[in-house]
Amino acid sequence: MTLFRKRLITLIIIVMVLIGFLPQKASALTVSAKGAILIEQESGRILFEKNAHQRMRIASITKIMTAIIAIESGKLDEMVKVSNKAVRAEGSSLYLKPNEQIKLEDLVYGLMLRSGNDSAVAIAEHVGGSLEGFVFMMNQKAAEIGMQNTEFANPHGLDDHENHYSTAYDMAILTRYAMRNEKYREITGTKVHRAPNPTEKWDRVWRNKNKLLTKLYPYSTGGKTGYTKRAKRTLVSTASKDGIDLIAVTINASDDWNDHMNMFNSAFEKYDLVKVVEEGYLRTDSSFYKGKVFVDHDFMYPLSSEEKKEIKLNVELLEPDKREWRKQENVPDIVGTLTVNLGDKTIEEMPIYFDNGNVDRPKETFWETLKSIFLVILGVK
Repeated sequence: MTLFRKRLITLIIIVMVLIGFLPQKASALTVSAKGAILIEQESGRILFEKNAHQRMRIASITKIMTAIIAIESGKLDEMVKVSNKAVRAEGSSLYLKPNEQIKLEDLVYGLMLRSGNDSAVAIAEHVGGSLEGFVFMMNQKAAEIGMQNTEFANPHGLDDHENHYSTAYDMAILTRYAMRNEKYREITGTKVHRAPNPTEKWDRVWRNKNKLLTKLYPYSTGGKTGYTKRAKRTLVSTASKDGIDLIAVTINASDDWNDHMNMFNSAFEKYDLVKVVEEGYLRTDSSFYKGKVFVDHDFMYPLSSEEKKEIKLNVELLEPDKREWRKQENVPDIVGTLTVNLGDKTIEEMPIYFDNGNVDRPKETFWETLKSIFLVILGVK
């Protein structure tokens, strides 16, 4: 071997060793699931997705829809008579007894914690009048909240119908909707629930099957597990940390617990929930609009540290009609638009209101209220 070749080989080895010491870029997030999505609750922003709009069988995460319809029915305090059809439901069960009377609220707990298929049928028959009536309600709600690639055929998710499917994205939409309901959040976040047992001296005790909530993940706030032979493992879960609330969905996943924890950890590390726009009056150079225009709510959005620098706000106001708008009450309620851009992408458009006496003013902060009181005492206001 020549001296040149020896030196070349030595140089190559040195370069390879040095490359090994260089900081490595974090590898892209991967999941075992065939379909997956991660969204932020407040804004609905998609933070990660994989085949998120592909229609798939969903197993027992179906019961999220069953639960929220039962909760919204206003009948949680009613007693439900369990039918023979409910008792004969296949798969996971609460072991309900024919003709027993059980509170609808307890059935929803059993549905979400223990995934009782008998509970799902009992709920459907009581709230919808029949299984068919309840399925109609499920699909009606799905259309109402924008689940465009979903069809429900039963209240439990068993593989007894071909036309029962959804997508990771649609299930995230459903969960985002459900998580706005305080009772749903309470039930999905419960680790253990006790319900009266009509034929025994002791209560029924139901422990949540969601291991993220019960032992694996300290930031877990709830969710729903699922499994059938055709759908495989499905999972919806929620988590909260440092003011940011996340929703994760996986469908047909061999390692769903880790999929969810990895998605959550990646987002918690990368994003902060930022108040991009604050409710209240806007600054403007226009003498006509000065101190008179406002937005009526905050706009929160998850942003990485790099993205925070790319946020731009643009205010567009109507040209004042000096003839028609001489009286304040003649000015339209909405006089412009506040556009929020992330780089070249518009992420929000907010109406700008005029304080004409016809629209609700923004809420005063504590210090603004204190200032107003002080001015009244002085006789200035």
